[in-house]
Amino acid sequence: MSQPYSCHVMAKPSGSICNIDCHYCFYLEKEKLYPERNSNWQMSDETLELYIKQQIEAQPGDEVDFAWQGGEPTLLGIDFYRKAVSFCKRYGSHKNIRHAFQTNAILLNDEWCTFLKENDFLVGVSIDGPEHLHDHYRVTSSGKATHAKVMQGISLLKKHNVEFNTLTVISDNNAKHAKEVYEFLIEIGSRYLQFIPLVEREIATNNENELRLVEPGNSLASLTPWSVPSWQYGEFLNQVFDIWIQRDVGRIFVQTFDSTLASWLGQNAGICIFAETCGHALALEANGDLYNCDHFVYPDHKLGNIHDVSIYEMNNGDKAVQFGLDKKDSLTEDCKQCEFRFACHGGCPKHRFAVSKSGKPNHNYFCEGYKHYFAHTSVRMKQMGQLLQQQRPAAQIMDHIRAQKQQSLKASPGRNDPCPCGSSLKFKKCCGR
Repeated sequence: MSQPYSCHVMAKPSGSICNIDCHYCFYLEKEKLYPERNSNWQMSDETLELYIKQQIEAQPGDEVDFAWQGGEPTLLGIDFYRKAVSFCKRYGSHKNIRHAFQTNAILLNDEWCTFLKENDFLVGVSIDGPEHLHDHYRVTSSGKATHAKVMQGISLLKKHNVEFNTLTVISDNNAKHAKEVYEFLIEIGSRYLQFIPLVEREIATNNENELRLVEPGNSLASLTPWSVPSWQYGEFLNQVFDIWIQRDVGRIFVQTFDSTLASWLGQNAGICIFAETCGHALALEANGDLYNCDHFVYPDHKLGNIHDVSIYEMNNGDKAVQFGLDKKDSLTEDCKQCEFRFACHGGCPKHRFAVSKSGKPNHNYFCEGYKHYFAHTSVRMKQMGQLLQQQRPAAQIMDHIRAQKQQSLKASPGRNDPCPCGSSLKFKKCCGR
C-alpha cells in the first residue's frame, strides 16, 4: 500500500468577500458560485471545527500547516481565529502546528497584532510596491487608494514584532519597475518576498451570473489588459536577481530564487508551480467545499465537501491524484525537450493555454519568460549549488563576484568581449553596464 499524501489546504473562511476591490482579483467573482451565501458568507463554527480536525488527521507526519486566506480573512474577526487556535489545541496537542495568514493588512490594529504575535502566526501582506504602483489596481470598491492603510498595518506588525513577509502581484503595471519594487519591499522590512505573475483570460458575457475569468480549456477567451507579458516577467525576475546576487544572498529570501536553487541541487521545488506534479495544494471554501487548487475553483474541480467526505479521503482519492499527475503527463513536446524542464516542469497548469514554438497547444504562457530567467541565472545558480555541496554558505558567492569584478577592471575587457564574471553575456550587457 502506498504512503498517503500530505496536503496543504488554503482555507477561505470569508469565501471571496473582501474589504477592497482589486481590479485584477480573480477570486472576487467566485461569489457567483455561491449566490445563496451572499448574506451568510462566514464559515460556521461547525465547519471550522470539522476542518481543523480533518486537516490534522490528513497529515501523515507531525507537521501541520494552516493557511488562512480570502477574500480577506480579517473580516471574520479575532474571535474566529481564537476558536481555530483552541480547536488546534484540542485535536493536535501532540503535533507541530503552524499558522500562515495572508492579508491586505488594512483592518489590523493593536489587538489583532497582539493575537498574531502570541499565537506565532506568520503574516503575509499583499502589497504591490510603492504607492504609485500599488494603488494602480489595489483600490477600494469606491476607487480610493489603499497603500497608506496597508503601510499603517505593516507599521503595527513591526511594532508588535510579528513576523511578516510580502506577496507582490506582478502585473503589466509594476513589471517594468523591478528595482523600485524590490528596494521598496526591503525598505519596509520584508525579508521573505513572493513575486506572483499575473495572467488572466476573460470571455465576453452578458450573463452576470457567469464567471468571466476562465480556466485553461476555454479557447474563446482573451488576455486581460492587466496581464504581465511573459518575457517581461522573466526580465523582472532577472533585474531583481542581479541586485540580490551581488548584495542580498542569505539576507533576503525570494521564493522563486529559493525554488530554482533547490532544483539545481536536485531537490524538489519549493513551490507547486515548478513541482513535477501537484494536486495536493487544495482550496477550502467557507461552506466546506474542497477544490483541487486555489486557481481551479470551478465546478469541474470540486472534490467534495468536508461535511460529507474527509479531507484525507479527498486528498488521496483518484480525482486529486490524477489532477496532480496530469501536470506531468500533459507536457508538450517542447517542454519535454527543454533544458530547463528540471526546474520548471511546465509551470502551473492554469497557465497552459498558449501555443508552443512548434505549434502545439496547451503550452505555458510564461514559457518565454521562464526561459529568459532560467538562462540568465543558470551560472550563478550552479555556483551557489557548488558552494552548498561543499557545505559552504551560498552567500559566499558575493565575495566571488566582487573578486571577479576587481579582476575584470584590471583586465579591462572590451564592450563586446565576454564578461569575465562568467555570465555568458557580453561585458556591456553585464558587469560593464
